Amino acid sequence: MATYRQTLRNAVNVCLQAGINEMLARRLMLELTEQHHLNLYLVDDEEIDVKILAEFEQGIKRLCNHEPLAHILGYEWFFGRKFLVSKDVLVPREETEELIGHILSDIDELFGQGELDCADIGTGSGALAITLKAEEPRCRVWASDISEEALDIAKKNAKELECDVTFHQGDMAQPLIDAQIKLDICISNPPYIKKSEIVERSVVDFEPHVALFGGADGLDLYRKLLDQAPLLMKERSMMAFEMGFDQQEALREEVVLRFPHSRVEFKKDINGKDRMCFVYFNC
Repeated sequence: MATYRQTLRNAVNVCLQAGINEMLARRLMLELTEQHHLNLYLVDDEEIDVKILAEFEQGIKRLCNHEPLAHILGYEWFFGRKFLVSKDVLVPREETEELIGHILSDIDELFGQGELDCADIGTGSGALAITLKAEEPRCRVWASDISEEALDIAKKNAKELECDVTFHQGDMAQPLIDAQIKLDICISNPPYIKKSEIVERSVVDFEPHVALFGGADGLDLYRKLLDQAPLLMKERSMMAFEMGFDQQEALREEVVLRFPHSRVEFKKDINGKDRMCFVYFNC
């Protein structure tokens, strides 16, 4: 029987031959051993557990079929918390962690003390809404999604992470508008991939298209939410979006067209790409 080290080395070679990032194999092994309460670096040269070996080999086959690691594990880590995922939700990304980090900073700088009314529009797994509530308990948080299946996952995550978030099913912010909810902070990571854009197989084959594609220019859902904003946002409030790296000017035009007196800022991600848009009303 092979050791953990040998098994991992063989899997890395298989992944490289299949054009798969070898780090995915390493992370799969790390996650599986931790699930079995083992420290991989302490058992590295020991004979691999039969059950872990079977799970690992099956996972490598799925990786080589371009299936996302998060789907194989059934979860993804986001802001230090484990979020359940499925084919019905977008897998939370590192870039989105940066978005929530900037929002938390803005809350401290702009809103002082007291409760805040916040919402995550198109919540998917609930990662943004739940993280905001967990990091800022004073926020009253709502979340909406058009997908009932996505909301089922989000509700499970909220329960598992013991976060009080109110969920609504419907098209973008319409359920909140119907409930006459007014927001201090609106967050959204809507679909922003252009209809013509070429996307990795691991994304287009396994993640929900409703959470990926945003029309011809990728901005259809941004326009819809911006159109809803006058019925949704308080007089002094802010909106925060994730966006495609090449959409800054087009999105700025959409915001300024509707809100010429607002303040619009764009922030870069860790790779130096414009990936976040912030709109401030009287802040």
